[in-house]
Amino acid sequence: MTQQTGGRRVVTNMSLSLDGHYAGPGDPRDMGWVMPYAHTDVARDHLTSLWEPATTALLGRVNAEGFLGFWPTVIGMEGVDPRDEGFAKWLVDTDKVVLSSTLGEAPWERTTVVDKPAAEVVADLRATEGGDILVLSSASVIKALLAADEVDRLALTVFPVFLGGGPRLFDDGLPAGRWTLAGQAAGEHGTLALVYDRVR
Repeated sequence: MTQQTGGRRVVTNMSLSLDGHYAGPGDPRDMGWVMPYAHTDVARDHLTSLWEPATTALLGRVNAEGFLGFWPTVIGMEGVDPRDEGFAKWLVDTDKVVLSSTLGEAPWERTTVVDKPAAEVVADLRATEGGDILVLSSASVIKALLAADEVDRLALTVFPVFLGGGPRLFDDGLPAGRWTLAGQAAGEHGTLALVYDRVR
């Protein structure tokens, strides 16, 4: 599947452990292992570089509930890092598309709930005007888009921890393809931010 020229980019962002997992073997929603590293300059700058050119956030239901339950509370918080507040304001103000088969009506403003495969939703979004379509840490959505070869920019934050098990982002059977390194940064605690662009 080829990207339409001049179309919108699909950018995915995910945190990974050094042994290749996006969650531990217990509760996949437990992101406690990320927290010591998420507050580093490299992680904050990485996220800022991703949301600034984006005009749509694409989320799975679980991530939408987590992100939209937490991030709006950051706005106006005393002592908050301006990069965190900037992301929180963007998330509240931007158009959001939530993929869900169980959610009826979205409890959040500027949000559309869609019950369709991720690749179809992305095809619809690509046909509209706008900036990047940013998929925020929603593993099921990212995996589906990788399988359909619909990811244009793959952003990863790698944290120096072994989780010893749990789900992986890159399953066997993904379409073969090449990627080029578009950005890299290393920071405190050995946090590594990597950005790859799909070579088509």
